[in-house]
Amino acid sequence: MTDTRAIVIGGGFGGLAIAARLQAAGMNVTLVEKREKIGGRAYQLVDRGYVFDMGPSLITAPQIIDSIFQAGGRRLTDYVDLVPLDPYYRIYFHDGTHIDYVGDLDRMREQMARFDSRDAENLDGFMRDVRPIYDAVIGDRLGSKPFDTLGAMTRFLPRMLAMNAFLPVTTFVNRWFRDFRHRFVFSFHPLFVGGNPFKTPSIYLMIPFLERQGGVWFSKGGMYSVIEAMGRLFCELGGTVRTGEEVEEILVEHGRAVGVRTPAGEIRGDIVVSNADPGHTYGGLLDRTHRRRWNDRRLDRTEWSMSCFLLYIGTRRQYPQLEHHTLILTERYRGLLQDIFGRKILPNDFSMYLHAPTRTDPGMAPPGSESMYVLVPVANQRSGIDWPGIKSAFADRIIDFLEDWGLEDLRQEIEVLHVFGPDDFESELNATWGNAFAIEPKFTQTAWFRPHNRSEDVDALYLVGAGTHPGAGVPGVLLSAETTYGCIAEDLGLPDQWDWDEPGRAEMMPEPTGSGVP
Repeated sequence: MTDTRAIVIGGGFGGLAIAARLQAAGMNVTLVEKREKIGGRAYQLVDRGYVFDMGPSLITAPQIIDSIFQAGGRRLTDYVDLVPLDPYYRIYFHDGTHIDYVGDLDRMREQMARFDSRDAENLDGFMRDVRPIYDAVIGDRLGSKPFDTLGAMTRFLPRMLAMNAFLPVTTFVNRWFRDFRHRFVFSFHPLFVGGNPFKTPSIYLMIPFLERQGGVWFSKGGMYSVIEAMGRLFCELGGTVRTGEEVEEILVEHGRAVGVRTPAGEIRGDIVVSNADPGHTYGGLLDRTHRRRWNDRRLDRTEWSMSCFLLYIGTRRQYPQLEHHTLILTERYRGLLQDIFGRKILPNDFSMYLHAPTRTDPGMAPPGSESMYVLVPVANQRSGIDWPGIKSAFADRIIDFLEDWGLEDLRQEIEVLHVFGPDDFESELNATWGNAFAIEPKFTQTAWFRPHNRSEDVDALYLVGAGTHPGAGVPGVLLSAETTYGCIAEDLGLPDQWDWDEPGRAEMMPEPTGSGVP
């Protein structure tokens, strides 16, 4: 099929995954990326020897990534060096206590028993209750099958009801645990995909089970090494990458996508796949005359995920109290999330997520130094907050907090500091309202209710990435590429590709640290 041309908009994880899959299937694929390098939200920042992943910081289910390489006749482990993390996260609570979140259930029970012995006893029951959700999304491949008909949605609803997967995550979790620490530990994961745990349906509880089933990993050199590996795979298969070239319009003729327009001119193709934010795809790249379902009114009513305020900090010294991934929490949980998701204000307190990859890979900073990023969830740009005007002051607040918390002399040890806020998500990534994770994953914006992988409005236009099914997070985005490939394969008669959970597949990947999954 070398005469069949595909154009992919955006070089993030989703764009690279679908581009490699289509190129491996024999298509002639051109990937067009606005920024100077591929990566999208998984971009890399390098300054004076400090290396920062600007977005995703961990790998779960590496076999899903590997399936892309398998489609091209390669293996992920030939391109990157995966390192298992233990603990997955260290979580510090407002009262000074902490829990090391690990895959070994015996170690988790031991830690939990210090705070509530009944909660520790309930851990196995909770995991058994969550397993059917994991089996549905991953085992039965619902995360990589299109929900583009009402029939598909209505057939799934009885199963969703039987699993209690429609309940908010916190409601599901609170049935099993009563200590505030344990309630947080097993309910916070929707925040990794832009969801409010008090509103996100429990179908997303497959994430903690996924971590225990396959471990949590880091790629030596940073997550950007995976981006580079996927780009290299795509080019080895014969694909073309055009960076520094922003798509300005998706060309449509007689209701069908026929190419894109960039400042350099038109690029014609037989299909177009957009890895751009769906709000930008429909609201920015398509003329409104081509949009019936995703018209301006519907886009305006869509609830977009929260944003993030990020500090990329290089320090001359190291801070051993930080694990590779560390969460530092304020006392408020529900109230803080209501401020961010509902009231859309900037509260006086904040919780944060720190990524210190030098704990695992010292080469990501000069000798004896620390490379870290600090992520604070904040409201998206619907808040009306003047980020350019307060960005510096808010960064100072975060640094002051971290010094008071225990990162001694942090300010005077800083050698490199970069800031990235909601306004940057909007301008750099064309993210609608400066969202960090595309469409908020609440029930009425899940599965069939999300923008479909096969466009409802324009023939030969497909979507991939966090804004379509199944959603955000690296596994979700890569599964979206698998879903989209399935749609294209059905439409064009392309071959099936490697099934990543085929029997015997696991033995081709590194062994995870003991998961103890019941």
